[in-house]
Amino acid sequence: MSDERDFSASLELSPEQLETGRFLFAGSCDFFYGAQQIGQLPDPGAPEVAFAGRSNVGKSSLINALTGRKSLARASSEPGRTKQLNFFDLAGRLVLVDMPGYGFAKAAKAVKEDWQGMMFDYLRGRPNLRRVILLLDARVETKASDREVMELFDKAAINFQVVLTKCDNVKPKAEEARYREVVAEVSRHPAAHPLILPTSSQTGRGMPELRAELAAFALPVQG
Repeated sequence: MSDERDFSASLELSPEQLETGRFLFAGSCDFFYGAQQIGQLPDPGAPEVAFAGRSNVGKSSLINALTGRKSLARASSEPGRTKQLNFFDLAGRLVLVDMPGYGFAKAAKAVKEDWQGMMFDYLRGRPNLRRVILLLDARVETKASDREVMELFDKAAINFQVVLTKCDNVKPKAEEARYREVVAEVSRHPAAHPLILPTSSQTGRGMPELRAELAAFALPVQG
């Protein structure tokens, strides 16, 4: 069967969708759990959206920008050092999961294998996980470790969506070329969401759209 997903499509959101996203992410957001082993995961509750990316891709900055906090998610001073899944409760309606960074060059092979094993178990066995947001740096080409993680998502049959980070540091022509490269790469993966979103944690670009996308998974407001 042919793949009819349109990877060249643009994200079109209504003012109502954007406002729903703004309202959700304007609510309280608090860290409530950290798990270093798969057996330590909290019981499934509200829908979860996880964030994955290389250890220097700007994941913590993006989570902080999304939630309007300066230090909700903290980057480790040593890439690859943080090895736990961090859970954040967003207004009681959605859970944001900060996954450990991958692709750290200095890490031992056993550490990398442990990361893949734990992440696969989480992805495959989490019933309330709705989507993984995969962050790719707009300034550099797709790495082998990025492709390995996309294959991991395919095997786990979990939907993932690519978000390009640090777009404020890329000139328009270079960003367009990078975007096309990512479109070609992502189109090879059956678990991929077709829409790719350029963002900047510094300027706020793409944040309203990403908030609106994620708000679609949140529990309804209690009356």
